Amino acid sequence: MISRLLACLHIITKLTFFAWTQEQSALIRAKRWSEIDVEHLAEEVEDMRKSERRSLESRLEILLMHLLKWQVQKDRRSNSW
Repeated sequence: MISRLLACLHIITKLTFFAWTQEQSALIRAKRWSEIDVEHLAEEVEDMRKSERRSLESRLEILLMHLLKWQVQKDRRSNSW
């Protein structure tokens, strides 16, 4: 029962966030600057930046691991690389 309620709450939160982002986008496009939720919008942009940075760091780490393996394990190279 509780897990079902939490799942519903999660869906409602996602839908509410989506609606909020759509509203903020429309306000920006309409240049209705005084109506924009500046504080929360700034937080979302900062969170997005952090998320993108973590993603980039992770991908670079994987790339470096593959390059290191490629250089060190020459006898184990195959077409799957």
